[in-house]
Order: sequence, then C-alpha cells, then structure tokens
Amino acid sequence: MARAGSAAATAANERPARRVAPSPLEPGSTRDPYRTYRVLREEFPLTHDPLLRAWVLSRYADVASALTDARFTHGHRPGDPPCAETHTDVDEAELRAVAERTAFVLARRIADRPRADLVADFCHWLPAGTVAAAVGVPYRDMMRLVRGRAASALAGQCTAQISVREKALAGFLADVLGDADLVEALRDAPAGLVARAWAESLRREPPVQIMVRRTRGEIHVSGGVLPAGAPVALLVGAAGRDPDRFRDPDRFDLLRDDPGQLTYGPGPCPAVTLAALEAEYALRALFQAMPRLRLADGFRPERSGVVTRAPRTLIVLPGG
Repeated sequence: MARAGSAAATAANERPARRVAPSPLEPGSTRDPYRTYRVLREEFPLTHDPLLRAWVLSRYADVASALTDARFTHGHRPGDPPCAETHTDVDEAELRAVAERTAFVLARRIADRPRADLVADFCHWLPAGTVAAAVGVPYRDMMRLVRGRAASALAGQCTAQISVREKALAGFLADVLGDADLVEALRDAPAGLVARAWAESLRREPPVQIMVRRTRGEIHVSGGVLPAGAPVALLVGAAGRDPDRFRDPDRFDLLRDDPGQLTYGPGPCPAVTLAALEAEYALRALFQAMPRLRLADGFRPERSGVVTRAPRTLIVLPGG
C-alpha cells in the first residue's frame, strides 16, 4: 500500500475538479459539519488538514480502530485500562441513586416557571450535581463543585467528562423534545428503550466531534499509511454517519438494529455510567414534574461547535 503522501497524489490524479480536501474548521462548518464529513469520507478518507495540523480519519472502521488500537497513543478516556484500574470500587447503585435524586430536585425547581432554558437550568447542573451528591457535597455548594475537589474525589482523571456530559445531555433532550413521536415513545419507557435512544443520540450528533491521537509507528488505514509520530484527528461525528456502518445514517432511529456510538467507551468508568444514568433520570424527572413539557413556540434547537457540539439553549414551556 502506498504511503499517505503518494496515495493522496495518486488519488488526486484520478479525480476531476477540486482536489483540496475540505476542513472541519472552515467557516460555516460549525452550522452543518456533516456535509464536510461526507466529502471527507467519500473522497478523502486520509488527508492532512493544515488547519487542524493533523492527519484526518473520517470512516467508521478507521476511527473505531484508532480509539482502541494500542499503536495510537492517547490521553485518558472512558474505558481505557487506567480508568478501569482506578475505579474498580465505584458503586453503580449509589451512582444510580444520586443521579435520580439530583434529576428530580432540578426538575422540581423549574416546574412552576412559565419558561425555562433546559441547558442553563438543568443540563448544566445535573452532571455536576450527581458527582456532588455522590461524595456528600450539599446541594447549595454544588456550584463550587463543577471543577472542584469533589469531582476529583469521585471521577479522578475523568473530571473533564463533566463538560462532555453536559453537552451530551443537552443534545439528547433536544433530540427527544424536538420529535413528538419520541416524546410519546419515551415518556414512560423502560430503561432499555431510553438507553437505545441515548446511544442513538450519541451516534447521530455526538457531543465530541473530534478526538486527537498520535501514532506510535506507521499504520495502514483507508487511503494510505499514517506516518509514525503523527497527530491524527479522528472525526467521530463523521464516523457516526458512515453508511458503510449504519443504514440510513442521517435518521434518528430509536429501534435501529445496527446501533453503535464512539463518544463514550465501554467502561467501567463513572463518566460512562453517570452519563447514561443522567439521561435516563433526566427524562423521568422532567416528564414527571412537567407532564406537558414542550419546546417553546417557534423554538428549534440548533447545535454549534467544532471540536465539541451541542445546543447552546433549549427553551421550553414547563406547563405546556
């Protein structure tokens, strides 16, 4: 197989018209990165992006492999062996209890308001609040916990995942509340069905769009060979909509028979466990406290961001 540079040159000679790969950092990509991702997957499965200063992988098979292949160095992430070794004593039953309790407290606080922003009033607080409750920090002190010692005590190296969980939850609630059929399907749904919706939301609109790794040696991938010691940008958002892996990948399919997502690892890890529990109890708490909860008239959630992506606001009418 040709090296990356020669492979790119050969491919360029075979294609007409423009042969410059688009970049996820180009103006306009933040509004709709998926058009860029599609071009990269189809025409530039391996390319070097001068804006990212890294080689770019966009196909599911390559991205999934890079996230688990020991030939790619990486920092700490959920599911990595250091994470599993660090958190062997985590009590999942306790995490479930605090996630449920925190979600219901937050939901009741906004239930009587005529209008609320679920991103600012709910999603921002639930991930930090579950960690606070788990380590005994009173609710009134939750604000100082967001990046504080209590988060470190429970989550160790996973503390950065609090921000990711905020974004993931906001995106999940946007997906559900933006579709009347999903609202009805999930209003009193069992945990298993909520978990399917959660995984589908992470696949279709992951909160982390780009992860960066570095190669330990030369690695063969689609389109060529990555050089040793090179930074590699993994386009998680592109991989999640790869038609070679998912049927009708742009559609949110609650009953998808080919599920999968790359944002969170398989665990065991408090960040992974808490994220799923928060999604489950967020829905239960919101629908119980606000049975007629709906998006505000004329409001449509819009995601923004390049490396991470989520709705900035989620304006709702708690009383319907």
